[in-house]
Amino acid sequence: MDFFNELTSQGRRALVDATSFGAIERSSPWSPDVDAELRHAMPDLFDRFPINWPWTPVKPIDPALHAVWILDNTAFRDSKSGWKAEFVAAYFIKNSGKDVSRVVSTILDFVDLKADDVTRQRVAKRLQPFVDTVLPKRTIDVSVDGKARLELGPSSQSGISSKVYDLQIQPSAPAVQTAALDLPPPFGLPATTHFAAPTGWAILSDIDDTIKVTQTPSPVGVLTNTFCVETPQPISGMPELYAHLNKLLATKNPNNESPPFFYLSASPYNLYPFLRTFLTTNYPSGTTILRDASWQNLGGLITSLSQGTNEYKTDRITKVHSWLPGRKFILIGDSTQSDPEAYGNAARAFPEWVGAIFIRKVTGIAEMNENEKNSSERFEKAFKGVDRRLWYVFEKPGEVAERIEGMMGGR
Repeated sequence: MDFFNELTSQGRRALVDATSFGAIERSSPWSPDVDAELRHAMPDLFDRFPINWPWTPVKPIDPALHAVWILDNTAFRDSKSGWKAEFVAAYFIKNSGKDVSRVVSTILDFVDLKADDVTRQRVAKRLQPFVDTVLPKRTIDVSVDGKARLELGPSSQSGISSKVYDLQIQPSAPAVQTAALDLPPPFGLPATTHFAAPTGWAILSDIDDTIKVTQTPSPVGVLTNTFCVETPQPISGMPELYAHLNKLLATKNPNNESPPFFYLSASPYNLYPFLRTFLTTNYPSGTTILRDASWQNLGGLITSLSQGTNEYKTDRITKVHSWLPGRKFILIGDSTQSDPEAYGNAARAFPEWVGAIFIRKVTGIAEMNENEKNSSERFEKAFKGVDRRLWYVFEKPGEVAERIEGMMGGR
């Protein structure tokens, strides 16, 4: 029976790949491959992608059958056409994931955790967006600040829509609601659109192991801190640091405007509700930028955090620069993966745009090669050609506060 089920699953995967004509991979250009060892250890998720024929027409979502997440975003001002914003939405078929209990058991066995029913339910809830089938070729109507009406989509083969829209409005506040139109909850739950002026200070921050405990180099750590812990843990002192920077930079911005925050993570879109709750609980509100995913095995979550992150983050930072080229950005990351390299790329490409770089030196993770990741040679290479006064490796958040206060001329 197991052999038959495996054969059926493999056949379905082949059919999905054939009917997409490569569109799944094209719609997820930054999705890493899952190596054979990890694929064998982690459960397959072959039902994530539907069989979708090229002639399937584009349709609006059906609220009875579908779920859509509209991600928080930041609007920027174009000198010719006014306010614009990129709207990203993720589309799923509700509760369509099959055999979630099997995936839960695999994760608990992998992390060697004897779980009670409450923990199993928590893991299952967080897994649901990974096993639910994504929804291509769908649209949804939204309203921005009760004024602008937009049609988002159609969604890609990976169930994601992403496009920059002209808003043609004057916002009623620095942050307004973007909500689905004419649909019942949960579709009525709003996203937040922040409006950022062209000049002033801003912050772009990594998430995993910069402001949230993830233990990125450890597959067990990633799975435990993503699915199993009751409450994700912020890095000690970082919530207080970001609250302080939010207030401090506002005093230096035009009209005492709070600095826009961008949270750039290599985590996949499937984790958006989990990460949004964590961020809104602990950090200033902002835009979360996540990675697309074409993998059909849960091991893709781990490889997303460890493979191709330099290229992915460099690309996304370049996009943020195109929105707000007149801003001055403080970039904050950590040493576990490729933040130094990506931030070094940004500083060389946009020397007037990057105002400071701070890298948290991470220690105490068994699978991490600290001698390599935290070596001065690594940082010197990553920031080659960058003014030495621009970047700083820190261990305690207070070091960052002190240096930024110095940059700003004191408190």
